[in-house]
Amino acid sequence: MTNKQCMLIIGSQYGDEGKGKFTDILADEYDYIVRFQGGDNAGHSIVIKGVKYKLRLIPSGIFKTSKKVVIGHGVVVNPKTLIREIEYLKENGFDVKKRLFVSNRAHIILDYHIAIDKYYEDLKGDQKVGTTLCGIGPCYSDKIQRVGVRASDLLDKNELRQKIKLSLQTKKHLLNHIGFSEKDIERLVNEYYSLGQKIKPYISNTIDLLNDAYRNKKKILFEGAQGTFLDIDMGTYPYVTSSSTVAGVSSGSGISVTKINSVLSIVKAYTSRVGEGPFIAEIFGRTADYIRERGSEYGTVTKRPRRIGWLDLVMLKYAVNVVGTTEIALTLLDVLSGIDEIKVCVAYKYGTKTIHEILPNNKEYAKCKPIYKTFKGWKKEINTITSFKNLPKNAQAYIHYLTKMLNVPITYISVGNDRIHTIKRS
Repeated sequence: MTNKQCMLIIGSQYGDEGKGKFTDILADEYDYIVRFQGGDNAGHSIVIKGVKYKLRLIPSGIFKTSKKVVIGHGVVVNPKTLIREIEYLKENGFDVKKRLFVSNRAHIILDYHIAIDKYYEDLKGDQKVGTTLCGIGPCYSDKIQRVGVRASDLLDKNELRQKIKLSLQTKKHLLNHIGFSEKDIERLVNEYYSLGQKIKPYISNTIDLLNDAYRNKKKILFEGAQGTFLDIDMGTYPYVTSSSTVAGVSSGSGISVTKINSVLSIVKAYTSRVGEGPFIAEIFGRTADYIRERGSEYGTVTKRPRRIGWLDLVMLKYAVNVVGTTEIALTLLDVLSGIDEIKVCVAYKYGTKTIHEILPNNKEYAKCKPIYKTFKGWKKEINTITSFKNLPKNAQAYIHYLTKMLNVPITYISVGNDRIHTIKRS
């Protein structure tokens, strides 16, 4: 049996594949659940005994009351969101004391990052990216420019003042446009120092925490945010997030990449996307509306209706390669019940050529046309089915085809929202 002491769960499409559900399911087998990139722009929903819980920042494993969860230094943290989520969890009966750890090296989103995010998005006009306007990109920019504020800075008022002052000095040309000035420094210092005192019990050295846990044979589950095609380097740039959704697991947690020995890729049985950017297998009309409503395809954070498309094997083969997938969880298969014909994009038509690659130039990539293979659908609702052999034959054929084409075992099949609506295959 493969040693799964450190497992990575990662989305294989544009995010919203159902990663939270499998983090929740697999957390039973792990001691630590770690978020290593992104911020409060990546909402995830968990359904437990018919009740839906929504989080944006704290890892989904927090719902397992015996588990410890970590927000690594690769995450950019809005302390206001963090405090709201801690209170939300308490109100719903989930205590986070001595279970939630926030890296002292994690960069902090301040109000001016959110203002800059909106200003830049407005400036782009018809070339806008479709950001969630949570300040994620500007915070990562400050990190790279070496003028960021980190969690540890929130605990020292003088250090915090110096960091905020330096950060605003580098933005003098922007201040009037975003409604801030150097007169706001003391107000920001007082506000964020106060926020820092509220989250002080959770701030810790998570690098040592996780490496000590690894040496002590504890099991660690890494929960990715967004999806492979929103990766800053390997996604459909510039229509991507501001962090590495693929390779960030090591750089954002402090656990060496050599310790990650299992990768579960989450694949939605169709494709959805929020925001702008190319989407070759996108569909419209009655079928798209049917899938959107059955799949509740609306953003957890933005509430925006997601764009809908068929499954794209060109994308998935690329994702399997760059992620190093060892097994797959196929999600939302139940959403396709009732559709007469289900399509899978197997290649692209690019001019007169048939290609099997993701073109780096978005304008050229958007010119690609999907080449489909069509499958017969099934009428039967499947959310009460508990074994693969009891799925409709057409659903089985669909899964067998995907397994063959991706050359990776599909070990889980999700047939409903709740954790119990999951078929486990050996």
